[in-house]
Amino acid sequence: MIIEMLSYPFLVRALLVGLAVSLSASLLGVSLVLRRFSMIGDGLSHVGFGALGVSALLSLQPMAVTIPVVVVAAFILLRISERSRSGGDSAIALISSSALAIGVIAVSSAGVNTDLNAFLFGSILSVSRSDGIIAAAISAVTLFSYLVFYHQIYAVTFDPAFSKATGIKVGRYTALLSLLTALVIVIGMRILGSLLISSLIIFPAAFAMRIGKSYMAVSAIAAVEATAAFIIGFILSYAFSLPAGASIVAVHMVSLIGAASAKWIWLHAKGNA
Repeated sequence: MIIEMLSYPFLVRALLVGLAVSLSASLLGVSLVLRRFSMIGDGLSHVGFGALGVSALLSLQPMAVTIPVVVVAAFILLRISERSRSGGDSAIALISSSALAIGVIAVSSAGVNTDLNAFLFGSILSVSRSDGIIAAAISAVTLFSYLVFYHQIYAVTFDPAFSKATGIKVGRYTALLSLLTALVIVIGMRILGSLLISSLIIFPAAFAMRIGKSYMAVSAIAAVEATAAFIIGFILSYAFSLPAGASIVAVHMVSLIGAASAKWIWLHAKGNA
């Protein structure tokens, strides 16, 4: 069955794009979750949907509209979240719901209601060769950033105030995190859609934090879990004719429940020993 699946070029392309996006999202997710910015992914995905709807209405190239809009939104949301936690949550909720409404209205007005499902929940068939190139570039930049700026990202993630006092350009690395997150979400929407893409950021980090004891361990575990869950979900979607995005998220959910249950059992057994 796997050999048959890999005989289709569009499925191979979708698999490679999905793996690149999953790996990038998992690494970014660790920093976002630890800094309590995880809901930004959900907000940006809705902004991306709104931008896609507007591009469809105006008959513009989707990526040319979506990428700059989501990047700008990422900078705005992170800046608001840094200055005010409660204000940041409210801003994300307001922007998310507004962008989603704009997207639905734009898609309906454009007369492409049949594509609304693909925008919301993703479509493997929509992954193009250019998507593969962009995903590979984003993945390479994300890995490069983590390898080269590991210590700076670690410091900024856990204590931005102390990092700034020691001379680390906190704003610069926050901007890098914003840019990479926005790009990963835009390209990932092709696979999982705007309603599910944020799961690639949150689930792997949440899973890894129940197992890893250090930032490096959590990052490595999150990357492994993200790629494994994507492959399993991708295969299940092909084998049982299920939506790819929902299948991948379901696998993430099961793995997180399993990790949480295993940790609870281990701690319970240790306490009774």
